[in-house]
Amino acid sequence: MQKRYPTKKIYVGDVAVGGDAPISVQSMTFSRTADVEATVEQINRLHFAGADIVRVAVPEMEDAKALKEIKKRISLPLVADIHFNYRLALIAADVVDCIRINPGNIGSKERIKEVVKACKERNIPIRIGVNAGSLEKEIEQKYGATAEAMVQSALYHIKLLEDLDFTDIKVSMKASDVQRTIEAYRKLRPLVPYPFHLGVTEAGTVFHATIKSAIGIGALLVDGIGDTIRVSITGELEKEIEVGRAIIKDAGRANEGVNIISCPTCGRIEADLVKAVAEVEERTKHIKTPLNISVMGCVVNAIGEAKHADVAIAYGKGSGLVMVRGEVVAKLPESKLVDRFIQEVEKFVKESES
Repeated sequence: MQKRYPTKKIYVGDVAVGGDAPISVQSMTFSRTADVEATVEQINRLHFAGADIVRVAVPEMEDAKALKEIKKRISLPLVADIHFNYRLALIAADVVDCIRINPGNIGSKERIKEVVKACKERNIPIRIGVNAGSLEKEIEQKYGATAEAMVQSALYHIKLLEDLDFTDIKVSMKASDVQRTIEAYRKLRPLVPYPFHLGVTEAGTVFHATIKSAIGIGALLVDGIGDTIRVSITGELEKEIEVGRAIIKDAGRANEGVNIISCPTCGRIEADLVKAVAEVEERTKHIKTPLNISVMGCVVNAIGEAKHADVAIAYGKGSGLVMVRGEVVAKLPESKLVDRFIQEVEKFVKESES
């Protein structure tokens, strides 16, 4: 696997982004930010789902004014998402842990200079958010709506901030199609030292967003690119965090939680495997210790897979085996296998943590 690209470490609140920091997972509320109660409720949901950082939209003055009360009532680092009105960024900078601006629509260099000054005074980073749908006219006219246009936009605005002696920067370059997103990040990565925020924007419902994000974010993570991510799902909060964590783990960039190995459905299966796997998944979802478990439905695959799993079930006709590190610890009727299996999983985790 490709090593992670070395990047500058910045801090969003108390969460490190870049350098040797773990890859963090972010999400964004969908309430009106001015509705403090609804926004705090959503942020708390994200906190308990395992989010590291949360972003809120600040399109109006009343949203900017609500940030102070929201910040008092949450524990997650807070990012303000600003478009068009730079004055909102100046208000937000007094409260939040990071400002996200899309330089293509924030206005003149003088306005960007004022935002930078406000962030410097509070020692908070700026996320440069390049979006394929809102590139500068000059850049789009020259390069079209391409990955190269996104890269040129990012370089232009990075230089603007660097010329103002500001380098606490993270960069995102999002498009709604996977290929252009991947190409843009790959092109920019060797050119700048700043951490990257990965995501495929406007990805759609759970099904489509999961697939697009797994391909786009996953491919970049395998390349060693990426320091923080967001899976953009229409109308879903906790699911964004769940899918994001899974992508990081399965891309080999985090070593935590349960990896479940189970048979595809086929005519050899000798048990209700769908039900068994669903129950195992539910009863092990709280585990953070790295653990490979196997739930296999017939003897053809079961024994071989079980040798490589920490804890395994191998189903047969009406009964089956529970194995730990390839050794049989119990032969039981089918109805008792899952309970014994979970006992062995919990025992394995306790011994691993001691």
